[in-house]
Amino acid sequence: MIETSEILQTMRMIQEENFDIRTITLGINLLDCSDQDVEKCAQRVYDKVCRTADRLVKTGEDIEQELGIPIVNKRISVTPVSLICQGDPRPIARALDQAAEEMGVNFLGGYSALNQKGMTRADERLIQSIPEVLCTTQRLCSSVNVGSTRAGLNMNAIREMGEIIKKTAARSADQDGLGCAKLVVFANAVEDNPFMAGAFCGVGEPECAINVGVSGPGVVKRALEQVKGQPFDVVAETIKRTAFKITRVGQLVAREASQRLQIPFGIVDLSLAPTPARGDSVAHILTEMGLEMAGAPGTTAALALLNDAVKKGGVMASNHVGGLSGAFIPVSEDIGMIEAAAAGALTLEKLEAMTCVCSVGLDMIAIPGDTSAAAISGIIADEAAIGMVNNKTTAVRVIPAVGKKAGDRVEFGGLLGFAPVMPVNHWGNEDFIARGGRIPAPLHSLRN
Repeated sequence: MIETSEILQTMRMIQEENFDIRTITLGINLLDCSDQDVEKCAQRVYDKVCRTADRLVKTGEDIEQELGIPIVNKRISVTPVSLICQGDPRPIARALDQAAEEMGVNFLGGYSALNQKGMTRADERLIQSIPEVLCTTQRLCSSVNVGSTRAGLNMNAIREMGEIIKKTAARSADQDGLGCAKLVVFANAVEDNPFMAGAFCGVGEPECAINVGVSGPGVVKRALEQVKGQPFDVVAETIKRTAFKITRVGQLVAREASQRLQIPFGIVDLSLAPTPARGDSVAHILTEMGLEMAGAPGTTAALALLNDAVKKGGVMASNHVGGLSGAFIPVSEDIGMIEAAAAGALTLEKLEAMTCVCSVGLDMIAIPGDTSAAAISGIIADEAAIGMVNNKTTAVRVIPAVGKKAGDRVEFGGLLGFAPVMPVNHWGNEDFIARGGRIPAPLHSLRN
């Protein structure tokens, strides 16, 4: 049992090291809302979300005040909309966005489709609506799963998502392509991820569940400052101990929210999710290990150590660590990554190598606005292949900055931050992407 007194041990982390609970995310199953009449389906969705989440924000605020633990976001994830929609999905999108606004949550995830093996007509309708939906709603987030270790890569879906990202960027060009910041393309997507923009409530989840995402890059960096020059065995042990403390706080908040809302506790996602604030950077953890800047030789090894140690510490602290759990490397949301990219130390190719050992993938990366849809699809295919072969979750959230070129800067504000526009390999791949079909699953997918 977790004692409230354990929170006292984390007061310094909260006050001096930017520690916070990044999100309490309420997962809601919407399978029982499906109806042939799209307007009736939308109304059912709206009613269920409002009925289930009516006390979410207030409960989060009460816990934050009583325990003194910052809880930055309160969010909702729902069943992938393509699974419940039997017609035009846009009324459901509007209903979800309205419900999110009325419930006071920051984001709602689940305008999603699972296309690792193929697309249904409902999937196709939803995907085609993504540019319009993301640019006419405020809180709705979208994700599409295009591959898995078990199924291989759906190159038809990957080709289409390159085009969808371009269209979304064009529709939100006056906001530096902000619509694309709410769209993630996955391989091996997980069902209980509480982090946006990729959160959805998977079909294997219960009727509803409380999932908590914790963070604390600043806490880890401060801990490593105490072991400067020590061997990597000491570094790993220090990170494990720190991750243990962070996860215990997340477990406490999750159980408190679960009890007060009378909703089952799902998982704690221990992901070192950075912010643009100085002192809250994953890149600076890597430089604390001895690198001059993120991207220097040795960066991938340092990130591998960090990711593994975070997971090991977390699983000792909670029986239900899930989601993604590890280290995120979003460029625009991490001041150290921003500086490394601007200096040329961090390239798209180096980031791709780093995604082999981190929690997710190519995240919040601004690319030139004239990058072709085929090039974007190629980036997605490369990243999905890493996930497929290594049996891990990978994702792509790239933002074509319309009218801007490499070296320019985009501004998103808030937790989404800002970023330099990074160059993309200019050699063509149109014939490769045009092939379509499926890239077969690797041999090690045959585990039965």
